[in-house]
Amino acid sequence: MTEPALVPLSPRVAVTSGTFDPITLGHEDVIRRAAPRFERLIVAVAAAHHKTTLLPLAQRLALVREVLADCPNVEARPFDGLIVDFCRAHGAGTIVRGLRHGTDLDYEAPMATLNARLAPGVETVFLLPQPQLQCISSTLVREIARLGGDVSALVSAPVAQALRAISAARG
Repeated sequence: MTEPALVPLSPRVAVTSGTFDPITLGHEDVIRRAAPRFERLIVAVAAAHHKTTLLPLAQRLALVREVLADCPNVEARPFDGLIVDFCRAHGAGTIVRGLRHGTDLDYEAPMATLNARLAPGVETVFLLPQPQLQCISSTLVREIARLGGDVSALVSAPVAQALRAISAARG
């Protein structure tokens, strides 16, 4: 496998990554609040070979693009591999991560430390979603949708519509 092309890192370019299966209002909140702090914010949507996703990668990318279409400096791109390699390939000097609670911090802090060792020019910053959104996770949204529950208070309208369509197709 060839090394990704390296682009000079800029602290004004940031990446936030995840599977976004699906993108929730909590994700949107963190992305929308991070966006004005950077010239460019790339939403790196993981291929997620390590787990089975409800939504295929192309649909997850399309939904991220649709719900964030009003954020001109935000773009969504697929990614696979190490996030620091993705950052280097896109010149991103910052990784933005959302934290809902202490458990997220326990998971994210060691990753941030290792990412800093792998790519010393890339810094991780953490943002909390608004308090009313901190209880939302993609896992819970998927479970509620699978059981036929209403997820419209947890995700944007296009995401709720996509989840309803999947639920209806499953019968």
